[in-house]
Amino acid sequence: MKLTEKKRIVVKVGTSTLTHDTGKTNIARMAKLVSVLADLKNAGHQVVLVSSGAVGIGAGKLGMRERPDHTSGLQACAAVGQCELMFLYDKLFSEYGVVVSQLLFTGYTLNHPEEKAHLVDTFNQLLEYDALPIVNENDSVSVEELLHGDNDCLSATVAQLIGADLLILLSDIDGLYDRDPRRDPDAKLIETVPVIDAHILSLAGDKGSELATGGMVTKLNAAVIATSAGCEMVIANGSKPDLLYDIAQGKPVGTRFLKRKV
Repeated sequence: MKLTEKKRIVVKVGTSTLTHDTGKTNIARMAKLVSVLADLKNAGHQVVLVSSGAVGIGAGKLGMRERPDHTSGLQACAAVGQCELMFLYDKLFSEYGVVVSQLLFTGYTLNHPEEKAHLVDTFNQLLEYDALPIVNENDSVSVEELLHGDNDCLSATVAQLIGADLLILLSDIDGLYDRDPRRDPDAKLIETVPVIDAHILSLAGDKGSELATGGMVTKLNAAVIATSAGCEMVIANGSKPDLLYDIAQGKPVGTRFLKRKV
């Protein structure tokens, strides 16, 4: 994939990329991410951003030292944080002349054909208008993502809905390893996954493992959704947004899951 080729790219950014350890917004990293996404748009790509971070940023803005441990508290933080997120995105993207839009929806929308069709129409119209859709689950009224932390699969579903060519998951990990890198310093990064088979799925670890807690299970589930829809997917570390340029050009960054051949 070359930057000169117009592609539909979905980028999912995790909370760890958008915030400091204190829970406060990582403004410098967020600003860099925005500048790269705006530049990819300038290169001719259509870009959709799936952004986590509402709960974490909301908790930080409310002065909380940690996330609430009850659903209503999480939903309240999401309501506060979503406003802050969109304010920051709108402010940062406007510096590059990029118009942003917000799309919040729930599993209900995806499970009802008419609602789903309207959502797809909205995505396509926004992209035709050259706007940049910013997507999240509506956490203030839905608890699925709050309880299961599955914005990875949400982003894959978005990629499937709009016929995206590439899905990029930015997180606090470099990609998929052959062993748990948090336990084994000799673990090696898997650069390319041609087929998602039982062995690859097993690398996510059991539910109780540290790796699974880090979200690899949901990332592999997202890879299954994306690649089955004819969309390549890459897992990469979000600490350096400049890597998006190399990923868009097909260079070896993180772990790339090849789309399934029909």
